Amino acid sequence: MPVRLNRYLASAGVGSRRAVDELIRDARVTVNGRVAELGTSVGEGDQVCVDGRPVSAERQAWVLLHKPAGVVTTANDPQGRPTVLDLVGSPLRLFPVGRLDMDTTGALLLTNDGLLAHRLMHPSHEVDKVYVADVEGRPDATALERLRSGVELEDGATAPAQVRELAPGRIELRIHEGRNRQVRRMCEAVGHPVLHLHRSAYAGLTVEGLAPGRWRELEPAELDRLRGA
Repeated sequence: MPVRLNRYLASAGVGSRRAVDELIRDARVTVNGRVAELGTSVGEGDQVCVDGRPVSAERQAWVLLHKPAGVVTTANDPQGRPTVLDLVGSPLRLFPVGRLDMDTTGALLLTNDGLLAHRLMHPSHEVDKVYVADVEGRPDATALERLRSGVELEDGATAPAQVRELAPGRIELRIHEGRNRQVRRMCEAVGHPVLHLHRSAYAGLTVEGLAPGRWRELEPAELDRLRGA
């Protein structure tokens, strides 16, 4: 799927989104030999040049992190809190694919592949995210069915989820949306606020065998599955 040119250039390390917008406005960027505009999109196989020189992206990397609690999903934090990039410590310019809030643990993908990240986060691809939630009380059949059917939130009804009870007060939810704090808000809406939330899988990637705070690079076969997701 094509991605906006400024996002592509930023992910390739050319500069910040604001800086690359200036390059585009100054007619210093071409795509396949034509001067680009701010609304230009690029896809795989397109040749992007800045000042006549092809953009040489960094070595692409894909990292799976077992995010622990107390760490923020951002590149830089104004409050000085530890970030997921602090844990990975890569010399490459990685960024997280989507978000987990500070208290949520589990599978988080980081990459410098802007095209792949854009595809994974786009709602049309319906990438699976699996969460295990410890909640207050024990959801009854009615509450579980509401989660399965879709819950009305302040920003609209959620899509249906796959839900099953793992133990009293512990449920597993499989969703494909990516709204802010969605699982926490869904559980609160049915009367069972979340006590602890863990994302056990993202796009089929699990943190099995990874201790909290540890990470690994993806295997080629895993990357092939992501590209087909």
